[in-house]
Amino acid sequence: MKQSAAFNLAIIAAVFGLGSAAQAGAGQSPAVVELFTSQGCSSCPPANANLVKLSNDPDVLTLSFSVTYWDYLGWKDIFGRREFTDRQVTYEPALGQSGPFTPQMVVNGHQSTIGYDLNEIRRVIASEPALSGPGIALVRNAAVIDAAKDRTAAADVWLVRYAPGTVQVPVARGENAGETLPHAHVVHELTRLGTWNGKMLRLPIPAATGDLKSAIIVQEPKGGRILAAATD
Repeated sequence: MKQSAAFNLAIIAAVFGLGSAAQAGAGQSPAVVELFTSQGCSSCPPANANLVKLSNDPDVLTLSFSVTYWDYLGWKDIFGRREFTDRQVTYEPALGQSGPFTPQMVVNGHQSTIGYDLNEIRRVIASEPALSGPGIALVRNAAVIDAAKDRTAAADVWLVRYAPGTVQVPVARGENAGETLPHAHVVHELTRLGTWNGKMLRLPIPAATGDLKSAIIVQEPKGGRILAAATD
């Protein structure tokens, strides 16, 4: 008899004592929109503002990654981390780009857009098929990923820690000197947890610090298509 993702997660709940939270993880994954931006980039504020608007959509997981390669222009992005730059660099060959640039929005790890036009961004999101990967639950400092029939290819499991809401950042120097820039869902931590190969998987995760939220992304290797995502 064919089993649904919800049924499989119910089994997980019984095995690991995860209760209703595992059931909640069985819903459809949100679309994932990653903005690669920098406070030192004069072209980025419109894309930042559009991500703020998108962050209010319950069907979209928006994540703002601050890159580091514009820091030399006179202002070091206060959220910038090398691993965020590395994530963007990994995307570019598969997306047909010659190298990283800002601003760049990547939708579901599959399509790229600059991010200036909110209508265009929404068109790109709408053109993507709904994520059909495994059910995911985040409970009791663990990520539980459902089994998937006939799936044997490896996929990366990423833990993303981000700040909910919007923060305003005054910029004192560089190309945006004197401006106060909005940032939505700023990513503070990015960690590869392990590999999912279609079998039921439970991965421990450390407790989040402060008010950071957690997201789990299951993604094909080398910056490939995102299969599923969930937040706590």
